[in-house]
Amino acid sequence: MKGSRRVISIKWVITIMFMLAITISVGGIGSMIFARWLSSAERTSESIVETISESVFNHIVDFMHEPTHINEANHSIIENNILDLSNEEIREKYFVGVLSSHEAEIYSFSFGTASGEYYGARRNEDGVIEIMRNDASTGGYSWYYSVNEDLTAGERVVVAGKFDPRTRAWYKTAEAEAGPVFSPIYKHFVMDDLTISAAWPVYDREGNLRGVLGTHMLLSGVGGFLKDIVRGYNGYAIIFERDTGLLIANSMELDNFSILSDGTFKRHEIGEIENSYIKKAYNDYSLTQDPHFTYRGESGKLFVGIREIHMPGVDWILMSAIPEALYMTSVVESIHMTVLLVALALIISVIVFNIAAGKLMKPVDNLLEVSAALSSGDLSKRVDVVRNDEIGTISTGLNKVADKMQFLINNLEDSVRDRTEKLHKTNAELEENKNQLQLLLDSTAEGIYGIDMNGNCTFCNTSAARILGYESIEELLGKNMHLKLHHSRRDGTVFPADDCKILRSIKQGRGFEADDEVFWRSDGTSFDVEYHSYPQIRNGKVVGGVITFMDITERKKREEEIRYLSCHDSLTGLHNRSCFENNRKEIDIPENLPMSVIFADINGLKMTNDVFGHAAGDELLKKSAEVLNQSCRESDVIVRAGGDEFIILLPKTDKEEAEKILSRIKIGFSNTRVAAMKCSVSLGLDTKTSIDQPLEVVMANAENSMYRDKTMNRKSSNREIINSIIDTLHSKHPREKQHSVAVSELCSQIGSALNLSLPEISVLERAGYLHDIGKIVLDESILSKVSSKALTEEEREKVRQHSVVGYRILNLFDDTLDLAEYAYSHHERWDGKGYPRGLAGEQIPLISRIISVAEAYERVLNRGDGSIEERRETAIRAVREGAGKQFDPKIAGLFIEMIEEKTT
Repeated sequence: MKGSRRVISIKWVITIMFMLAITISVGGIGSMIFARWLSSAERTSESIVETISESVFNHIVDFMHEPTHINEANHSIIENNILDLSNEEIREKYFVGVLSSHEAEIYSFSFGTASGEYYGARRNEDGVIEIMRNDASTGGYSWYYSVNEDLTAGERVVVAGKFDPRTRAWYKTAEAEAGPVFSPIYKHFVMDDLTISAAWPVYDREGNLRGVLGTHMLLSGVGGFLKDIVRGYNGYAIIFERDTGLLIANSMELDNFSILSDGTFKRHEIGEIENSYIKKAYNDYSLTQDPHFTYRGESGKLFVGIREIHMPGVDWILMSAIPEALYMTSVVESIHMTVLLVALALIISVIVFNIAAGKLMKPVDNLLEVSAALSSGDLSKRVDVVRNDEIGTISTGLNKVADKMQFLINNLEDSVRDRTEKLHKTNAELEENKNQLQLLLDSTAEGIYGIDMNGNCTFCNTSAARILGYESIEELLGKNMHLKLHHSRRDGTVFPADDCKILRSIKQGRGFEADDEVFWRSDGTSFDVEYHSYPQIRNGKVVGGVITFMDITERKKREEEIRYLSCHDSLTGLHNRSCFENNRKEIDIPENLPMSVIFADINGLKMTNDVFGHAAGDELLKKSAEVLNQSCRESDVIVRAGGDEFIILLPKTDKEEAEKILSRIKIGFSNTRVAAMKCSVSLGLDTKTSIDQPLEVVMANAENSMYRDKTMNRKSSNREIINSIIDTLHSKHPREKQHSVAVSELCSQIGSALNLSLPEISVLERAGYLHDIGKIVLDESILSKVSSKALTEEEREKVRQHSVVGYRILNLFDDTLDLAEYAYSHHERWDGKGYPRGLAGEQIPLISRIISVAEAYERVLNRGDGSIEERRETAIRAVREGAGKQFDPKIAGLFIEMIEEKTT
């Protein structure tokens, strides 16, 4: 039939819409979930690479620090002649003792002299320690001896060929560097293993080279560690030299070197590894220096991470890689299973929905039949209501409409009268609603106002008037709001109405919002504001706008504080390392050339923390930051790079000008004290003059220069710290200086009476002078009461700690390392009732026993009233009564004889 339209059942419309909706929803959500699964697996793989790299890096750094620590702890013993190399028994016990206290990776600890002699200890192929000798007595040959239980040499087990340590790479490298350094990697002359040596030159007092201390270690353990750490990830880990690409260790059980048919030794390069991923990663890193790579091959992605290992003489690259398939296989299987289950669920849902829809829509037929009857004028028909659902509600409503229509037709006049009454009631309700709307507006904390097309205020709430500083809303109604509160920018310049986003929202008929502008109060002050502007539309036409706003001044302050804290060190207020790394490109530009870099390392921070507490350590860092700020210019960038390290970038500064700034820093530190210490700093400098120079290289040069400065001036810095501590103690309590001098002199006299050697008497004098250095941590109020013994139990316990503190201080410096034990034990008693360890008899070092007698005598002698003769007798009596209890009876008896002989 013409004009007829095809009727589509609601049931099918709903069914089709349901199918589309659920398909789109499931498909969209599934896509997002699958994408997140894939992204999560990829991030997990990248994180594992980072974790592996970090773990291996830390292990290697610890591994490499071990021989350096051995050299650092022992070179001063030779340099200061504490070890007599000419005494064969003492020398060999010393070298065997050092080597036996460390792991098997350290296979040899030795000293090669400038005259070609060679002494030390080594582990043989079976891991057994042997003593090495090579001097005039061996004819220049290397002889090896077994080790007895008392660490002396046993029988000779090996006679090797002639050997001159001066020809070895580790000796030559240390001699050339004039400082601690690692040797190039070489093959062990007996074992099939790669070897590296940590070398430390030793000089005499005139600065002449006496020889080189060498700690030699095997690298075989590194490969096993790499294999263990990547085994569970089916990945790779390789360490190779940066410049040459020569292999050091790998997790793939590949040979790092080989012995050729002619017996020569050949190391393999990373380029020889038959693995396309590794070759590509090595080539790409060589070109880009990018530490992260992702490669896709036939078997999926491979995630690669690279770390650089830098030490004096060491420039290595650590490459770690894991395949994406480690996690992606399970993810793909989960995706396939999920798709099948979702498809099955969709089919079942559609079937169930279609059956349910058919039953639910059945009453609609009766509804249509009654509707047709009503439309034809038959008002007697009614719908059968079978359920209390939406269709039942419609059916009930239709029945009510039919009843109402029937009633209205029968009561038309009454209906007109009722409508008139309802109209009056509606007008009253509208007025009441208007009042309710104003009340609602006034109850909100946000400011709200409306404007017409000319920008004049049509309404506002009390919050708007209050925030803007007006007493009532009438002061704003009818006024141009742009001129009232939005007329100027933050800096006071005029804000043209054409640029106003609020007025623009009315003209363009769309909403605007902003949180980077200000509104102005009635008193002429401004505040940070966040506002939202919406057009008012009536009958399709814009008739004005509604603006909501709030004062966000406090929020802006908090945001600024957060931004500041994210970029600054909370202790010193300087830029932190993270901020520096993120913004380094902004300063590394041609306009800032030449640009100098200063590396600064604060001396004595560890000692300050250990001895005076972390509060004093924090104060040292804050004082250091103040000195750096005062010494540098406003345009310079100062960064706290680590615990006690600082980096200073000096844009537009050549080397000459940078050296002036460096000099100002040194002067600033020399005039600064924290706790009992005079501050000092090690500094290094380098200058970037060309844009082609990588800033990382310039920074590395400055850092290396700083380490050279630290090494060269270490003795003078340590001596200055010790002197500043003892000077501070003596200035706080002059009685302690008198005590230190007197005890030192008495110790010297006792040493002479005991027929000690001159070097032993010298150590005894120094120990006697510094034995109470630990009292630097005591308050003056406690120090003043020590002599009178008027101490509380708590104060007495604090005083007992001074020997422990003295041990910590003296143990930190090469020049006083030999005195630490004597200061630690000078309050031990012969009967074992002393402190801090309760040693007894000859367990107490001899020098500590001498100091104990001298200190007790001096304290009693200079305490109390009476003539010098009376006080001397009292002091002698105290020593005599303490013999065998507090004091070594032999030393006490000898001391009494010495004093009585001097006074007769």
